[in-house]
Amino acid sequence: MSRRAILAIGLLTLPLTACLTPARDFHGYVADDAQPRDIKPDEDTRSSVLAQLGSPSTESVFDDKTWMYISDVQERIAFLKPKITKRSITAIRFGEDDKVDEVLEYNAADGELINYAARETPTRGRELGLWEQIFGTVGGVRLPNSDEATPGNPTGRRQ
Repeated sequence: MSRRAILAIGLLTLPLTACLTPARDFHGYVADDAQPRDIKPDEDTRSSVLAQLGSPSTESVFDDKTWMYISDVQERIAFLKPKITKRSITAIRFGEDDKVDEVLEYNAADGELINYAARETPTRGRELGLWEQIFGTVGGVRLPNSDEATPGNPTGRRQ
């Protein structure tokens, strides 16, 4: 193969390599100066955590004694579905005196997949096919008799 053909193929395929570079997206809490793991149990309080880390991503559903800072990194190649490459969840639990009791760290390996039930709730009646939906009302509409009240003839009398 000649050098010109190799050069031409190389120049034509060069733009395609840009599609293979993953695009990274950062979601959730991004630490500026202080990291959530820098929080010291029995030293820091709720107000010092708020001052260092800012407001949490979410609070516990059952009580307000647990704050969670959640962040993840997603990579997407071209038009494919994004994949989570890194996930970090830091849970900070507070005691009765608003001091930090413990700092828990989780990652993507600590999560569990949840299988949803694929059951459907049955409904009354039956499903209509395409032709039944299109032609189902033909003959089902009753026209008014001549002695019935209509918008143009509110009394129903023959004229």
